[in-house]
Amino acid sequence: MFITEKWQVWMRACVLGIVLLGALPSQAETSALPQTIQMVKRSVVAIGTYELTRAPRGQFRGTGYVVGDGLHVVTNYHVTQALVDFEKRETLGVFVGDGEISQFRPARVVASDPTHDVVLLRMEGTPLPTLKIGDSGKVEEGWQLYFTGYPIGPVLGLYPSTIRAGVASISPIVRPAANAGELNAKTLKRIAAPYDIFQLDATAYPGNSGSPLYDPQTGEVYGTVNSTFVKSTKESVLSDPSGISYAIPSRYVLALMQQAGLRQ
Repeated sequence: MFITEKWQVWMRACVLGIVLLGALPSQAETSALPQTIQMVKRSVVAIGTYELTRAPRGQFRGTGYVVGDGLHVVTNYHVTQALVDFEKRETLGVFVGDGEISQFRPARVVASDPTHDVVLLRMEGTPLPTLKIGDSGKVEEGWQLYFTGYPIGPVLGLYPSTIRAGVASISPIVRPAANAGELNAKTLKRIAAPYDIFQLDATAYPGNSGSPLYDPQTGEVYGTVNSTFVKSTKESVLSDPSGISYAIPSRYVLALMQQAGLRQ
């Protein structure tokens, strides 16, 4: 069959286009990312306590993000687990604001899940922009996600930082123990009810606990960043903590919202 030079050029262009499309990641990062980050930042808050006679009055414990009706906040259970000193009128709540200007809003726990280390708070005041919770069952290894939070707390003001985090592995929260010496109470408890968590190729600091792990294009949240809680079990055999970070799948946040009668 006779093929013209023009037809050959067209065919080569088509083949090249197919190759290039095949080389593109399934979840491409687009120019929408800067807008997505700005949208997410409006829903990210600092979690902590306030005490009038203390210096400083505000004490930081972690990060949270707003969901549902704009008055509910998700964070890690361990962030709120520390006892509040009611005798000194210490109050649990969230810090909202931008930069050096912040406002403390008292909050209370409305639903908690210690097993999966997530908690749902209800704060006082006017509603804030919310984030949509995505289906964590769709997440695959290799996805490029992001998380936004306060890695070192509000020391430098409420300036949230955003970090890219690839999903390096989806694996159980507990690993098989090589010997009885590696077992502890927390490990034994989680062996009885294992579940998968996201291992991330990014470094999260204690202040990042409770940060939303989200899609760079849509801003949908697929997990809640967690380091201390997971490492205490998954890396119990290590003498020094690793730089690996983890996140709790969003399915457990959806369950808390349903328990509280809260819609997206």
